[in-house]
Amino acid sequence: MALNEQNLVEGEHVIMELREHAKALIWPFLLLLVLLVGAAASFVVTLDDTVRWVLLGVIAVVAVVWVFVPWLKWRSTSYTVTTQRIAMRSGIFTRVGRDIPLYRINDIALEKDLVDRMLGCGTLQVSDATEKAGMVLVDVPRVDEVHVKLQELLYAVDDGSDDGEWPPAEPPRGRRR
Repeated sequence: MALNEQNLVEGEHVIMELREHAKALIWPFLLLLVLLVGAAASFVVTLDDTVRWVLLGVIAVVAVVWVFVPWLKWRSTSYTVTTQRIAMRSGIFTRVGRDIPLYRINDIALEKDLVDRMLGCGTLQVSDATEKAGMVLVDVPRVDEVHVKLQELLYAVDDGSDDGEWPPAEPPRGRRR
């Protein structure tokens, strides 16, 4: 869980916990298969022991850099949508995070290329009412469902005023159901 109970404010509930679509691991997985075939071939082909161990060492380094590290990045990146905010957490050694309160969101843009459409994932660009750049959620699985759910949450906290604001200390005005 990206956000545990200690990270939630009173009355806040987790709606969705997401991580990047598994498509981010396709190339590392294919490379792993090639490396395994190369390692097996090093034992089948008659090689000098020194050459074999150097080759296996190179295969191990390549596997760590281009297979294990991308997998760790994938495992350590998460997106959480709660009743109050959108949170993104990432990082292997140093955890980095950003939260955007729902009442600050101005726009949610959706982008799906051809491969994303076939796999059912896409990118969400969340723009907020601050000076910082918005949050980009890359390779979100079931992106259409997530987009609809975010829209529902945004409409649920809309206070119905034309000023575009809903400060958290101020109760909602004229809430429509």
